[in-house]
Amino acid sequence: MKTASFYKDLSKDGRYIVKCMYYVFAVNGLYAMIMGPLLPYISEAYQLSNTVSGSLISAHYTGNLLSSFIASILPAYLGRKNSVVFLSSFVIVGFLLMILTGNPFLLLLSFFFTGISRGSISNFNNATMSEISNSNSAALSFMHAVFAIGALIAPYVVVASVSLIGSNGWRLAAIFIIVLTTISVILFTRMKLNENVVKKKNPLSYDFMKKKTFWILASILFFYLCAEATINGWLVMYFVDSGIFSIGYSQFLASLLWIGILVGRLTVSAISHKFSNKQILYVLSIVTTALFILLLSSRDVTVITLTIFALGLSLAGIYPTTVAATGGFIKDYPMAMGILLVLGGIGSIVMPIITGAVADQFGILFGMAAIVFALALLIISVFAYDMDTRNKI
Repeated sequence: MKTASFYKDLSKDGRYIVKCMYYVFAVNGLYAMIMGPLLPYISEAYQLSNTVSGSLISAHYTGNLLSSFIASILPAYLGRKNSVVFLSSFVIVGFLLMILTGNPFLLLLSFFFTGISRGSISNFNNATMSEISNSNSAALSFMHAVFAIGALIAPYVVVASVSLIGSNGWRLAAIFIIVLTTISVILFTRMKLNENVVKKKNPLSYDFMKKKTFWILASILFFYLCAEATINGWLVMYFVDSGIFSIGYSQFLASLLWIGILVGRLTVSAISHKFSNKQILYVLSIVTTALFILLLSSRDVTVITLTIFALGLSLAGIYPTTVAATGGFIKDYPMAMGILLVLGGIGSIVMPIITGAVADQFGILFGMAAIVFALALLIISVFAYDMDTRNKI
């Protein structure tokens, strides 16, 4: 596999950085995707409405969005290591607030802080891996597969914690995240990074924003994250509120989704060199839309379970493939990754709120059905990317 070949050529310090990124991204996936499984317990503990619950998810993605922008500028002044250490520590404060208070404003702040850390790590890992691997799509897909490992474990952490100590088990899960994140921060402090890489470039150049391809790829990320953020944030509540499944089986399905994503990302990592980026994006976006419509249309346990796994497979490669397609921008312009994630992240903020508001007015099924429109626009964006690349041939 190409992922292994690039790793063999790295120095000892380079290998440590890669291993560090793998661990940190697994933890990142764990606390990023634990929000959905935690949400029903937090909502019950603090008596939150669907609109407020949706706003919490959106606050997380707001922090994710803003940190992606800040994490692109800060390294030019503090250095990459100091920046990622500082920003990644916000998740510790976020989960502490979540445990200690039910005040809506402080809860919004806590979810916002977790997003700050998630976005800063995503920015650092994607940019650094692109730099180290020379924008190798297989290496990026494998790294995102590690993220998926953490994500698929998330529901089980919540279930195990609740099983141990009852309704307050979600607080135990939050403490577990705090411990793992503290280890991540320590690992970051020991990395030996070439800080001159940032200083040799013009960190404030926005020339990449003049390119049509950049905006098309940003739109792909935008509509993808509309769907991904809302599915991950609302999946458990959808099944529970609709009376389709118990909370226990719903948590299992949330984990199964990420098992599918893990398998899908490993598969994309292995076969991505055989297909073009646009071929992969076409297939995955169309299949994802069809599967999500099937998911909302069914009440059969077997159909839903198989569809959830297949949905994970189809979602898996869209994000890393899109990031790999922007490799030239990332390499030449340090600001490109941050702006890309900011533009894409707006979708992950807007859509959960829309879903929550629609759910309060018309029911959870209609709230989830709104995601179909985002997926349709994702397909249109991929078509625009196809046309753009054809025009350059």
